[in-house]
Amino acid sequence: MKGYMGKVLTIDLTTGTIADESIPDSVYENVLSGMGLGAYYLYKHIPEEADPLGPDNILGLMSGLLTDSGSLMTGRWMAVCKSPITGGWGDANCGGTFAPAIKRCGYDAIFFKGISEKPVYLYVDDEGAELKDASHVWGKDTVEAEEILQEECKKKKKPKVAVIGQGGENLSLIAGISNDGGRMAARSGVGAVMGSKRLKAVVLGGAKKIEIQDPDGMKAYSKEFADKVKNAGFPKFFKGFLLPFIGMLMPMAKKGAPVDGMMAVSMNKTYGTVVNNTIGLPNGDSPVKNWGGSVADFRMKQYKKLNPDYILARETKKYHCYSCVIGCGGICDISNVRDGRYKHTHKPEYESVCSFGPLLLINDLDAIFYITEMMNRAGMDTIAAGSAAAFAIECFENGIITEEDTGGIKLKWGDAEAVIELLNKMVNREGIGDILADGIKVASEKIGKNSEQYAVHAGGQAPGMHDPKMDPLLGIHFSADPAPGKHTIGSGMYYNMMYLWDEVSWAPVITKYPKTEEHIPSDNEALKSVALAAYKMLTDGAGGCFFAEIAGLPHWNLFTMLNFATGWGLSGDEYMEIGKRIQTIRQMFNVKHGIKPKDCIMGARVTGNPPLGAGNLKGITLPIEEMVKFHWKNFGWNEETGFPEDKVTGELKLNELLS
Repeated sequence: MKGYMGKVLTIDLTTGTIADESIPDSVYENVLSGMGLGAYYLYKHIPEEADPLGPDNILGLMSGLLTDSGSLMTGRWMAVCKSPITGGWGDANCGGTFAPAIKRCGYDAIFFKGISEKPVYLYVDDEGAELKDASHVWGKDTVEAEEILQEECKKKKKPKVAVIGQGGENLSLIAGISNDGGRMAARSGVGAVMGSKRLKAVVLGGAKKIEIQDPDGMKAYSKEFADKVKNAGFPKFFKGFLLPFIGMLMPMAKKGAPVDGMMAVSMNKTYGTVVNNTIGLPNGDSPVKNWGGSVADFRMKQYKKLNPDYILARETKKYHCYSCVIGCGGICDISNVRDGRYKHTHKPEYESVCSFGPLLLINDLDAIFYITEMMNRAGMDTIAAGSAAAFAIECFENGIITEEDTGGIKLKWGDAEAVIELLNKMVNREGIGDILADGIKVASEKIGKNSEQYAVHAGGQAPGMHDPKMDPLLGIHFSADPAPGKHTIGSGMYYNMMYLWDEVSWAPVITKYPKTEEHIPSDNEALKSVALAAYKMLTDGAGGCFFAEIAGLPHWNLFTMLNFATGWGLSGDEYMEIGKRIQTIRQMFNVKHGIKPKDCIMGARVTGNPPLGAGNLKGITLPIEEMVKFHWKNFGWNEETGFPEDKVTGELKLNELLS
């Protein structure tokens, strides 16, 4: 009665062998499940020289320790593997309804190794697991394949499905895994790993119950949070055209201070992530023109067309992931967009809007709707795809690639039609698309001709659509997280909402401080970044939602919920040690597989070398290497190399855990 199932399902796709594997309580006590169990298992079982697209790589689909426990905002699942993009640790986080389905089949995770001779899918229910022929859905997009498999495997209820599209089948290194008709585990190339194993889908139809230590306490706590969210929301008179003015006012704040995280909850409840569409441009958060431009290149007359009110106007119903009371998602009617090929789509996230909007100087919202659905159905990461398109446009503009290379496409900024043509080539791996489908690092290496100067990435992975020159802690995590380039690990703004200092003795206490301090490398800033990373690892080990995490401990307290589930009665400091342990295992995985952490530090263009000449971030250059050194040092890793030191691996008892 501790929230976890105590076993995992293992599948060898080469031999067709399916087996249960028990996991000791001590493993959960040290690393939870979710991200932690995945890091533990992959570190122990993937050999050093494993080809990310070969039989020795392992793909794990992970549920969280709190998933289906009666807790709210804990319905996230994760895909983990050795990343074909970075060559090191890879993970992708996703919402939808797939996470509880893993546990209802009686498992905390499902691990795949080997390669099947033919396309297959895994079906699991209360009666057992079996591999089935997937030749009839191989070649189908994610939505089509999911619908076919749900009908094919339906019993009393439709099963839950995680599936790849053409991107994963074609081994695009920027492919992800979809569930719920387009919710994407998009990052790290997890879809390519799934495709390399000729595994089209995982279909789950179990109905087992999850038991926890204190269900009454969990129920009462969840009701308290639900009531707070119910009462949170933007005033009804507020309209989207006002959002740019909020963005313009934000840089005027010269001091940082604690912020009630329910403000962010209210914004996400009303708009979802697209609330940042027009806030992020005037304040400098949103990258423009392949990170080389600013709001001077994409002015209000252009970005006002991305007003989130115009997106909500197409929303036909709200979308909630499992156990979610915020409901940042939505289903939109796009039946009159372009050729009418797509009828409905998940509301595009801010990351997608920015990747296919300001990053490419496109202000055609209908085109962005269309492109996002096209990418979701192909099962490809929108951040990486938009970044590849931006790279290609800049290469074309500078004569590095020509119409002969692009198959006649005249690439230029702001041309949505040309981008759609290019993306179709990427999905199908045709011509120039065959090169771009593996991401910008691989593309720049193949193209050569000094094209790497336009390839914006961290260790091979395209960064999220937030500029660290505005929020330097974000840049530390872009550069220092074992899966680099991710925007959801931490930032100064997030830290100020989370109130970790209330329960973590070593987390810096925030009052009012000059914002300029965030741009200066220091132990204090590094302790913030360490706290953010450790707490995020706990969140990912529990299956928690990032938007609940930034609501802050006064409203959504992960430590409290973990104690309700497990009965462990641990303190905030003790739980944060678990978070540090998970993060350190991920870094150890990278070192084991030959990754030099210094090679993952963000490129010069993102950190402002040379600095931007216009916009709110004009003239700013981040001393990112020094910031990362402070971060490594405060994690107990070598500040020059990023390798975990023997002292910290001993303190975290990792040698015995991983032996």
